[in-house]
Amino acid sequence: MDWQDLSAPLRVVLVLAAAALLPAVLMCLTPFLRIVVVLHFLRQALGTQTAPSNQVLVGLALFLTMGIMRPAATRIYEDAWAPHDKGEITAGEAWSRARPVIHTHLLRFAREKDLALMLEIGQRAKPRNSGEIELDTLVPAYVLSELRTSFQIGAALFLPFLVIDLVIASVTLALGMVQLPPAMISAPFKILLFVLVDGWNLVIGSLVKSFGT
Repeated sequence: MDWQDLSAPLRVVLVLAAAALLPAVLMCLTPFLRIVVVLHFLRQALGTQTAPSNQVLVGLALFLTMGIMRPAATRIYEDAWAPHDKGEITAGEAWSRARPVIHTHLLRFAREKDLALMLEIGQRAKPRNSGEIELDTLVPAYVLSELRTSFQIGAALFLPFLVIDLVIASVTLALGMVQLPPAMISAPFKILLFVLVDGWNLVIGSLVKSFGT
């Protein structure tokens, strides 16, 4: 059934449902997930509490995601959306053209172990090739893989700042400064180290390169 064959009330319901799902799609099916989790871990490691604010981190993650996904989005627009908008193809044909692009992107970062888990949960037979993996299996596998990768990067970010915290805590304890929180003293040193090594450039550059961009 084509979009034009649907009644007006049903079209409204489908549009509203798509709009409600759009934030979840943006967060879970794009590099946004990995980027925002890593930036959260970075802020926690620096111990700056709410600086940068959530709005800044989300905005940065969103614009980086737009840059990384631009080639795939352009291909979907040219091959599927534009022809459908001109009435040259149906909605089903447009989805058939867009699906391989989405499938390839998700499959590129989904681990085999996570795919096997989703196949086992869904009680599905092992596909003969990657092209037979359905999106309802591929999507949660991709999310699990991205969470694992982002936590690995976050743990690596924590290590150098953890060393500073341990050193400061040992020094303050040796000096008998038990009334002064070590985190208050270590925070300026961690920020100074991060600035000296040009931390934002290193973190963002590494994140973008991890997507093969």
